[in-house]
Amino acid sequence: MIMTANMHIFLALAALLTFGTTNGFVSSNIGGRQHSIGSSRITSSSSLESQSGSDEEEASRLKKQAEDLRDQIRKMEENLDRKPRTEYQAPVATMPEEEEEQDMSLKKRRVLVVGANGRLGSMVCRHLLRNNPQTEVVACVHYVGEDSPTSRGYARLSYEVGAEDGVGNIGAAWSGEDRVATFEYADYMKDYNLQNLRLVECELLDPVQCQTICEGVDSVVWCATDFNGNQPRAVSGLNFAFLFRAVTAPTKGRVEVEGLRNMLGALKLARQDAEAQGAIPKGGKPPINFVHISAAPNSLADFETPFGTFHGQKREGEAMVRTEFPSLSHTILQMSTFDDNFVEEGKDIDMEEVGKQEYDGVIKRQRINRRDAARVVAEALTNEDMEGKMFQVWTDMKVLK
Repeated sequence: MIMTANMHIFLALAALLTFGTTNGFVSSNIGGRQHSIGSSRITSSSSLESQSGSDEEEASRLKKQAEDLRDQIRKMEENLDRKPRTEYQAPVATMPEEEEEQDMSLKKRRVLVVGANGRLGSMVCRHLLRNNPQTEVVACVHYVGEDSPTSRGYARLSYEVGAEDGVGNIGAAWSGEDRVATFEYADYMKDYNLQNLRLVECELLDPVQCQTICEGVDSVVWCATDFNGNQPRAVSGLNFAFLFRAVTAPTKGRVEVEGLRNMLGALKLARQDAEAQGAIPKGGKPPINFVHISAAPNSLADFETPFGTFHGQKREGEAMVRTEFPSLSHTILQMSTFDDNFVEEGKDIDMEEVGKQEYDGVIKRQRINRRDAARVVAEALTNEDMEGKMFQVWTDMKVLK
């Protein structure tokens, strides 16, 4: 478009230069005669007048043509000014879209471990943190009371997750300058992912507290129990805090039953609120909502309590998980006898779905190391084949007779 306009301008200038010229030569009038430069021909006065008239007409025509060309050029320039200019834009590098995971995943999920200061619960926290660096782990511990001398504290959890693996230094007590204690995290602790651990206290028999700690939670691992082995903790450990609660508030409930119901109800409400607010994380299938840790019928001897037998409370809790909260996906794991002394860690896991065993009349003793049990629990959160089922779990089996 611009080159065409320049050509029109050149033609207009050429036409203007031609004004006053005739047949390619310049004429002059001297003494009534016209002398042609570059020509020996002398024309008469009448011929000169005729030639002059035709030259004026030609000049007028060319002048008008030049004005028309100027108008056309002016219009074209105006059109060029109004046309939006397109600036060069470098191509934007686009990152390939992350493929959505098709399997269950704990990536960017929040897992609540109830009973996190227990022997199994603390190991579950350890396994989740070290094998799922993009998972937030909320460790729920039992609340006894502020500055209670009977409180167990968080020593077991702190030890298992590696919070005590840093480098400590205690200065000499008799030195005024060096009497300082310091503690620093070491470089090798970066894989512990302790930044993803959060600690909360909760009285499981209080439904309001359960609802508070379940906000934003995707999955719950239930490791809480009122029993140490098959005996109530108040009896086996002479824990006066538990004993006082049992005596003064016998109708408040049992952790295995009423506490479990409070937690299931709180998780159900939390999931409903998250769906209503559109706060469900995207990407991948959600993990199993509730993994319930129970005891196999042949794991420990039964024990009678004022609120029911040990195995009776375990079976009641399992039935609650399976029937009372159908909106929550679940897996129930009946653990065999825990033995960390004589059963090696890292053995193959054996599982058998409850209700499909074939009784052969053989009495067996099944055991499992707690670290292997913690591995099974953590992996059950993302195992679709275990959803909605109940399994007995062991790694070591001995036939008694």
